[in-house]
Amino acid sequence: MAAALNLRGVQYRNGGTDPAGFDCSGLVAYVFGQQGLTMPRQTSAQFAVGARIRKDQIQAGDLIFFSTVAPGASHVGIAVDDDEFVHAPSSGGVVRVERLALPYWQRRFIGARRVR
Repeated sequence: MAAALNLRGVQYRNGGTDPAGFDCSGLVAYVFGQQGLTMPRQTSAQFAVGARIRKDQIQAGDLIFFSTVAPGASHVGIAVDDDEFVHAPSSGGVVRVERLALPYWQRRFIGARRVR
């Protein structure tokens, strides 16, 4: 989690995969890569990796997926705990932490994965 949280404030960049700028799946690929885990580059492919877990099982480091701009997994974040996640949203423009309990994210939540 420290690797992801240390990137707070980095600018959003569509297609970004490094600290010069991230999109959501680029942030996940970069953070997991820093831990020696290779992840697919696209959100939809990341949604197929790891073990599916229920919302009430979410722990730090799990991936949380949302349907935002298209049907299916179109946005991803990394759980900080069972309610907060770090992500790179295009809205607001910087890597930041948000709460899963917010209505916007509750309505768009589609699943979570544990990758170890």
